[in-house]
Formats: sequence, C-alpha cells, structure tokens
Amino acid sequence: MRCYGVRATLFAAALCAVLLAAASLWLGLVGAAAVSALLVALGWIIYFHSERKVLTALRARPVSEVERPDLYRIVRELAFSAHLPVPRLFVSPAAQPNILTIGYSPRSATVCCTEGLLRLLTLAELRAVLAHELAHVARRDFAVSSWSAGLASFVASCPLIAVMLHITAPSGREYGADIDGALLTGDPMALASALRKIDTAALAQPLRPRGTLAAASHLMIAHPFPPHGLGGMLSSHPPTSERVRRLEALSGGSHLPGCYFAATLRPSGTLLLRGVTLRPVGLGRCGAARNGIRVSGSRRRNWPAPGSLRRPGCSAA
Repeated sequence: MRCYGVRATLFAAALCAVLLAAASLWLGLVGAAAVSALLVALGWIIYFHSERKVLTALRARPVSEVERPDLYRIVRELAFSAHLPVPRLFVSPAAQPNILTIGYSPRSATVCCTEGLLRLLTLAELRAVLAHELAHVARRDFAVSSWSAGLASFVASCPLIAVMLHITAPSGREYGADIDGALLTGDPMALASALRKIDTAALAQPLRPRGTLAAASHLMIAHPFPPHGLGGMLSSHPPTSERVRRLEALSGGSHLPGCYFAATLRPSGTLLLRGVTLRPVGLGRCGAARNGIRVSGSRRRNWPAPGSLRRPGCSAA
C-alpha cells in the first residue's frame, strides 16, 4: 500500500503544483490564493462525497441483516478473523456480477455487491470474494483507490480518467488482495472459481464506461467494461488468467514451478505475503483467531493443504 500511497501523493502534489504555478503566472498572487481555496474545497468534496457518488452511480442501497442474513454472517465471520470492523453493506441492482469496497478507513469501509454477484456465486465463492475485499481494507490500499475514484469523477474525459487510474491504482494491488483473501478463507480455489465466473459474466454483460462509473471501475474486483475501445483503456486490472494461475499455485496445484510464498506478520495483526522463487518457506503454526491468522516459528514448511487454514489451531504439514 505504501507504494500506491506514495505514487498517489506525488501525483496529487504535482497536479496541485502545476495548477498553482499556472494561476500565479497568469493571475498573480490573488489567482494563486483563489486556486488554493478551490483545491481545498475540492479535497473536502472528494473526501466526504466520493463514496456517495460511486454508490449512487451503481444505484446501490443499504441492506439489513433481515434481508441478507447469509451475507451478514459471512462478512461478520471474516471481519472477526481479520480483526477488522464489520463494514457497511450495500447491494446494487446491476445484473453484472461485481463487488467493490470504498472508504478511507476500516471504520468507514463500505462493501457493495451487485444482485448479479449474489445470484451467480455459491456461498464458498461469495465468502472468497468478500475476503478479497476485506483484504483491501486490511492492506489500506482501498483508501488510495477511493481517493483516486473521487478525483477522477470530476474529469469529463475518459482518456484522462484512464491516465489517472493507471497512475494511482496499479494492477499489482489485486494480486496482493487475492493472496491475502485466499489465506483468510483457506480456500484459494474458491476465489479462483469466483474470478472465472465473474470475468465471463462481465464480458457477457458489460457496463457502459461513463461518468462516475468509469472513475470507479478500478474499485471493482473485475473490470466491468468491454475489453476494447474506451472500456479497454480504463482497465487497471491484471489478467484474470494470471490471477487464477497464482491462486492455483497457492492451493498446491502449482502452475508456477518453484514459486512459494513468504509470510510475515505485521504489527497490526495482518499477514503479509511475498512471492519468492526460492525453497518452501515456513508458515509455522497457524490458526484463525481474533488477531487474524497467526504465524509463528521459523521452521521451513510446505504450504498447508487447501482448506486447512479454516480449522483453528491447525499445523502446517
């Protein structure tokens, strides 16, 4: 997340500097002061209203636990395991299966599923994609993505939106969330299956790339627009085939010979994985606890069998 945050910060600072320099050159100090005030106002609007704009573009509405008990149960279990607050849940009537998370902190996070997603996926697959979204929250990269969506929503040109999204929301963030989400559920193949289904259905039912929806496309788990023309230009997601291949390697059905994952526990309690091409790395003892998935010890172990991380107190074989 630090890389994405630094990149977005540098982009915002450069943009502000260019605007201030142009204003002072053409309009003098008064113009520079006016532009400064406008930039402050713009920042305030982006921070407080970008979430509302994105949810409105999707025609999303909040849902209660009475309406979606299974959805709330899964999210509550995952949030507890990841040591995160339970996010607010919205549902969009869109037929295309997709999901996104928007907000600026774990306490303000909002997860929005489409009706198409809830109809298409099994409970195991739904659990996997929700874990992916909570991984974005734990990694804090969703805050940068939310900010870039709010800023891009003020740009009328799709090519300019595309440039902004590629600068502030690189595709690598999806790989990290895939791995962390798969580790949280202990079932990488469920996420791989869900990504295949979502990608196929999104290609069959693409959304129109316009306005706020175009600015928020990078927040979704899969690219929502057609792969050609303006839709393809806005794509900031890595290829689904590569995401699935990495998840299959993580599950033990290695399509990437010699690729293993080094796990380190952050002070916040979240687990950081880094892909390496050395020998198998020890995960030690693991268990789903309130502080997330614990990792201790330095013994060298192979990756546990798929699904084994679901059992509290499990040991890597």
